[in-house]
Amino acid sequence: MENPLDGLDSSVPNIARIYDYILGGKNNSEADRATAEQILRLIPEIGTAVTENRKFLRTAVRYLTREAGVDQFLDIGVGLPTQGPVHEVAAEVIPAAKVAYVDYDPAVVSHASTLLTDPDRAIAVLGDLRRPGELLADPAIRSHLDFGRPVAVLLLAVLHFVSDEDDPAGIIATIRDMVAPGSYLVISHIGAPDPRDVEPQDKVRGMYARAGQPVFPRTQQDAKRILDGFEVIDAGEIERHALLPDRASVPPISDVGWRLVARKP
Repeated sequence: MENPLDGLDSSVPNIARIYDYILGGKNNSEADRATAEQILRLIPEIGTAVTENRKFLRTAVRYLTREAGVDQFLDIGVGLPTQGPVHEVAAEVIPAAKVAYVDYDPAVVSHASTLLTDPDRAIAVLGDLRRPGELLADPAIRSHLDFGRPVAVLLLAVLHFVSDEDDPAGIIATIRDMVAPGSYLVISHIGAPDPRDVEPQDKVRGMYARAGQPVFPRTQQDAKRILDGFEVIDAGEIERHALLPDRASVPPISDVGWRLVARKP
């Protein structure tokens, strides 16, 4: 059997594998586990935030399939599609739903591809959110998804890795302009640090930076600017789809960050 960690430098902590470890997965190395444990010691609520983020993903996908009839998803910055991935959740409602998973790390994409067994339903593609026009024009994605119909673009715990210099608002605007009316955007994002508790958060940001992923927290006001041209769905509508055992609080703003579902009119 192929080892899913083949091709990845397991001596260097990797964000995708750190998340996998926190979620209880097995696709991680000793370096990933050590870094994750350091992060959890400094800010214990990160563990809850990562778990709730995954629950939010499942809740949002259930809402989009059941209420909006969305049957195609573009999951950007996926890391590893494990622990309740989009294609499995979507198939609960729409068995023929299609998902394109995208990550900018070639080794992670290779790793993800080994976890996907049905290329008609789900593919893993190399792409960089910081170049959204190029990403959305990728032939593999275009052949898998029909951009003439609504598509849900998922940016779960990825936009906070995009610096202000890379223009997150411009990235979202490009996505908005390239998807069909009736398309959706799903975002979760780290919030601005609590000024009373800066030191441990600075240490955590340093760990992310050493793992090759600097973090750029943003506020609710930043979220409003980023989402120009989208209509935010009421959180209560999403919450109705947080079924047991995946009961998750889905406020647009929380102590750790914000998460939301928005629609292109």
